Amino acid sequence: MKFWQAITWAETDQLVEIARFAEEVGFHGLMSGDHAVYPESIAPDYPYSGTGLPPMQPSDEYPDQAAIFGAMAAVTRNLHFTCGVYVLPLRNPHEVARAAATLAIISDNRFILGVGVGWMKEEFDIYGVDFRQRGKITDEMIGVLHALWQGEMVEYHGEFFDFPRVQLSPAPQCHPPVYIGGASEAALHRAARIGDGYIGAGTAPEDVGTLLATLAELRKRYHRDHLPFEEMIGVTAPPDLDLYRRLADDGLHSTVAPPFRYALAKKHTTLDEKKRSMEHFAESIIRHFGTRV
Repeated sequence: MKFWQAITWAETDQLVEIARFAEEVGFHGLMSGDHAVYPESIAPDYPYSGTGLPPMQPSDEYPDQAAIFGAMAAVTRNLHFTCGVYVLPLRNPHEVARAAATLAIISDNRFILGVGVGWMKEEFDIYGVDFRQRGKITDEMIGVLHALWQGEMVEYHGEFFDFPRVQLSPAPQCHPPVYIGGASEAALHRAARIGDGYIGAGTAPEDVGTLLATLAELRKRYHRDHLPFEEMIGVTAPPDLDLYRRLADDGLHSTVAPPFRYALAKKHTTLDEKKRSMEHFAESIIRHFGTRV
């Protein structure tokens, strides 16, 4: 099983050293979080809590994804990087295509573009993007990204994006994988229909098998079950070796260790505290996972 460390809300000035240490102790990759802006007032519409209130605050750090991934890729050799998830429909497709292509090249294809449609309407209002159209915008933008990544003159004429012949350079030798995040029915369909993988929003262990089966059935329905596809699912339970072994038996091949805020039960933690948390996870889970008898 592949183990990722969530770095959402981790202090930005610690990220480079976190990356070095995560690779040293055996993590497969790091998963960040994203918001473009954080308004002072938002409606209680967060879809992953019973109250509708999000777990983050305006002061929580959401650094630029391309900047942090580039910096962390430069000091590692094997560690992978993704965002769980990047609010794609807020962004300009040319900028996303260029950043993702550059990250793919400088990381030697260790970057996964993890995207979602977003949930915070106020964020869309500030950017002047129609919140109601965010799913359609996302679908079309993924097509635009793949077109630009071809590394030749391309043009595009769609409902939301329209441009004459342009060429992106440098272009990646391999298109960055696009993983789709979210827990809604629409997100699952989008992942199966146009994604290279799926990023879960936090799933109860007993629901993982059903989720995997649903994605497999949807991929078959869209005639894409012959293509490579990875499910990356964090679980809403304390880390436990036997639990991860059972999930692997259910067919899960990639999961996520909790953010440091949850693992260490406090908002701000030192770099040494984060290292001890990663070392404990590696010692109790990663280093023994392959020793089944």
